Amino acid sequence: MAESGAHLTVASGDAERPSIFQLLAQESLMEAVKPALRHAAKVLAESNPSALGFLWSSYEEIYLLLDLLLQHHVLSTCSASFSENFYGLKRVPWAAGSGGSALTRRGRWRSLLLLCLVPYLHSRLQRALSNRRDEEDYSIPMAPGSGLQRLHRLLSWSGRAWAILRLAQTLLYVVGRARTHSPLLWLAGVRLAPLTPQDLRRMQLKKHTPGSPAGSSRLVQAAVGMAGGVAASLSAGLSMGTFFLQFLEWWYSSDNQDSIKSLTSLPAPPPPLHLLQPPSSSSSCCPLCGRLRSNHTVLSTSGFVFCYRCIYAFVKASQRCPITGFPTELHHLVKIYST
Repeated sequence: MAESGAHLTVASGDAERPSIFQLLAQESLMEAVKPALRHAAKVLAESNPSALGFLWSSYEEIYLLLDLLLQHHVLSTCSASFSENFYGLKRVPWAAGSGGSALTRRGRWRSLLLLCLVPYLHSRLQRALSNRRDEEDYSIPMAPGSGLQRLHRLLSWSGRAWAILRLAQTLLYVVGRARTHSPLLWLAGVRLAPLTPQDLRRMQLKKHTPGSPAGSSRLVQAAVGMAGGVAASLSAGLSMGTFFLQFLEWWYSSDNQDSIKSLTSLPAPPPPLHLLQPPSSSSSCCPLCGRLRSNHTVLSTSGFVFCYRCIYAFVKASQRCPITGFPTELHHLVKIYST
């Protein structure tokens, strides 16, 4: 059994090609980093909503900026993405020989685009579709034949086609019929290869060589140096943090969710002292519009009750509780029915 499956560790027995296990491991690394950082941003936003709430509401844009800095730094110094370099891999041009060659400037920018911007756009589209599904759950269905409904179907079918294409490309790589395991690498015009001792020496020289363009002003040199320092700090921090990812995956596993809910549940919100309403009428008035509530809806993140139309519009626009400032989504709205 072991002998029959040994060829999978190195694709087609070619030592110049990474094993499928290395490739899948480096892909899963960044897939685990982003949710961990998302959870950290949510914890910080909940601890101080007024000062740190932007970390949660603008998380995708902040992550995109940090990802661009990190991946550009690693691509410039190591000719690889962060996760690829972590597993001892590099990117080489598609037609490079067995020893590989340096990644061209065009190849670096194309790789940066596919590494950062494409996942960001995909995440944004998924978020928009998720919001539409939430609206459908609250009896606001999409009009038949509308542009949004056609876009929803197009994205759904394109997602399935992309998953099938990735699976087919991976299987072709395993059996030695493809030079890359991912269609994104094919679009970037590169393939992955193991790092060599010469690559490691070249990387050390690049790290000690100033990266600012010759003849540039002091302001440009300072900006380039600051961006490089931030990227290097991100790279070092993530390299150390990846050793804790296995612990995080266990901590947030389904088997440990009961303990998590008891430890990370939101604290009881303070009373709304800033609402200048008589105590006799505040129990039946909406905190947003100040009138008698209609179509009572409770916000599960804070426990306050509002009119459905008031709280729906507020949460959709601000993504937080209007009383406590806790991060809130549309699926946290719970209608109250009376018999």
